[in-house]
Amino acid sequence: MMRTPKQLYPRTSKVYTCELETCTICGSQLVQSDCLSGRKIVQTMSSVLRIAYYPKQCPLPGCAGYQSNLRSAEWQQIAPLYGTYGFDVIASIGWQRQTLHQTFGEIHRGLVSQLQVSESQVRYLYIYEYLPLLACHERVCWAELKRISDELGLILSLDGLAPEGGEPQLWLIRELRTGKTLRSGWMSEQSQTAFENFLAPIGEMGLRVEAVISDKQRGLVPAVEVVLPKAKHAFCQGHYLNNIAEPVAKVDEAMKVSLRQAVRQHVGELIRPEHVERPGVLTVTGLLPSAPEEAPAAELPVDLRSASRLAESAVGLAAELKQPELVQQEQAEIVTAFKRRVRYLLTLKGRPPFRLAGIEMYEKLAEVSGCLAELMAHAPEPCLGQLQQALEQVLTTFKPDYDNLNQAAGWLQQISALLEPTDKPALSGEQVQAALLTYLDDIRDQAQANAVLTEFARQIDKTTHSYKIGLFHTYDIPDLPRTNNDRESEFRGLNQHLLRTTGQKGATRRLIQRSGAWELIPRPDSLTETIEAISTVENSEYKKEQIRVCSHRKRFQLHTRSAKLSRKQLQGLKERWFRLPPDQLT
Repeated sequence: MMRTPKQLYPRTSKVYTCELETCTICGSQLVQSDCLSGRKIVQTMSSVLRIAYYPKQCPLPGCAGYQSNLRSAEWQQIAPLYGTYGFDVIASIGWQRQTLHQTFGEIHRGLVSQLQVSESQVRYLYIYEYLPLLACHERVCWAELKRISDELGLILSLDGLAPEGGEPQLWLIRELRTGKTLRSGWMSEQSQTAFENFLAPIGEMGLRVEAVISDKQRGLVPAVEVVLPKAKHAFCQGHYLNNIAEPVAKVDEAMKVSLRQAVRQHVGELIRPEHVERPGVLTVTGLLPSAPEEAPAAELPVDLRSASRLAESAVGLAAELKQPELVQQEQAEIVTAFKRRVRYLLTLKGRPPFRLAGIEMYEKLAEVSGCLAELMAHAPEPCLGQLQQALEQVLTTFKPDYDNLNQAAGWLQQISALLEPTDKPALSGEQVQAALLTYLDDIRDQAQANAVLTEFARQIDKTTHSYKIGLFHTYDIPDLPRTNNDRESEFRGLNQHLLRTTGQKGATRRLIQRSGAWELIPRPDSLTETIEAISTVENSEYKKEQIRVCSHRKRFQLHTRSAKLSRKQLQGLKERWFRLPPDQLT
C-alpha cells in the first residue's frame, strides 16, 4: 500500500536573499540571481511555512566559486537541507526524548495537535536527524580545543562500557578541560592494535596531550605510549582501590556466606516464621485485603531506638503495663522485632572496596547479641535467650576471621586516606608515593606471623607496584582528576536514561549498541540553546554524520525476532543474490 501524502497548507510565505556581499574566495562583488531556489514547505512548532531564497553567485570566471549558488543563511537555519520539519521540531523531539525521557509514542501524541507527523517519522527524526546534528554541533568548538591544546595541553579521560556478551564495547574519550567529546564509538576488541587505531586520529591532528586518565587496561597502556608518547598516563585510583581490595572482598564474601549459614543452622526455624492469620501470606490489599492487625487498647510509646522517649513516658507506662494482655502484646512485638532484625542482617550485600558485607554482618549481629544479653539480664525470655546464645556461639567461631578482615579493611581505609591528602600546601606526587610505600612496609610488619594477613599484604603490595607508574600524576598536573568516576557516571546515566525511556533492560542494551555513541554527546542546557546549536550546523558535516549513523545501524539490520520481518529481509537478500550473474561470482 502506498503511504497517504501529507496535505500541507502554508499560512506564511517567506523569501530570503543570500546575506553575503563579496565572494569569500576572491573577494569579488557577488551577483544576485533572478531565479528562486530552495522552494519547499516546512512545518515548524508554530506554523506551516512556504520558503525560498534568491542565491548569489561569484561573477569572476577564474574563481573556484564561479557560478556556484550561495544560499541564504537565514533560510538554512529554518530546516535541514531537503528537510520539511523545522529545526525547532527536531530539537523538541530530542529534548523530550533525552531530558523528559519520553517514548516515541508519547512524543508523537504531544506533537499531532501541532503538526502532521507519524510515530515512525518521530523516530526517524530523532535517530537520523537530531543525533547527527547534535554530534556535529560539538565540532564547531574545534578552535577552542586547539587553543587549549597549544596553551595548556589536553587532558583526556578514556573509559569503556562493559559489553553485553560478545557484542562490541562502547568507548568514550572526553577532554576534561573543555568537556568536549573527541571520540565516542565501538571497538570490536581491546588489543593494543585496536587501541592504537582508536587513539591514532588524536595524534594525527597534532594535538598536544598533557595527560591521559584511564583504568589499567592491558592493551591500552602500551597503545598510549605509542600514540601519545609525551603524555603522562594516570591510572584511576578508584579502580586501583577496587583491585587491592579484591582479595579482601573475596574472603569477606566467603565469611558472610558461612556466617549466614551458621546462623540459619542454629536459629533458622526460630527467625523464619511470621505469626499470621493465614500461613504464608503477610499483608495484602486490593478488593479482598488481609485483616488489619488489632491495635492495642492504648498507644504504647515504646521505641527501641529512642531511650529518651521511653524514659519520658515511664510514669504512664508503669500504670498501663500492669495489664497482663498489654504486657504480653508488648513482649511479642519486641521478640518479633529482634527476629526481623536478624533476618534482615542475613541479607546484607557488600560494595567493595570499603563496604564489606561480611564485616558489617558480623558487627551488626554482635550489636544485636549484646542488646539481647542486656535484655536477658533484666528479664529472661526463652525465645530471645535462645537467639542470644546462638548468636554468641556463632560469633565466637568467626571471631578470628573477623579480626583478620577488620585489620585488612583498616589498611584499605588508610591507603585511601593517603591517596587523598588534606595537607596544605598540597603534597606532590613524589611525597604521596613515598608516604604510601612507607605504609606498605608497615603493613608487611603488621602481617608477620599471620598467614591470612601476609597474603593480603602481599597482594596489596603487588598491585600497588604495578599501578605505581601512573598513580601519582594527579598531584602534579592541575585539572587531572584522581579517578575516572565521571565517565562511569556518564555510562550509568546513559543506562538510566534509556531504561526510563524504554522501560526494558533488553531494549536499553539494544539502544546502546545501536546509538550509544551519539547518546553520549552532551546536549545544550535548554531547548532554545539546542535549536540554535543544531540550526547552525554545516550541511556537509551533517550529511557525513547521517552516513555514519546509517552505516552503524546497518550492522543490526537482521537483528530481529519478528518472524514476518525476518522472512521479508531474507527474501530481499535472496532476490539480490539471484540478480547477480552466476558466471561472475568468485
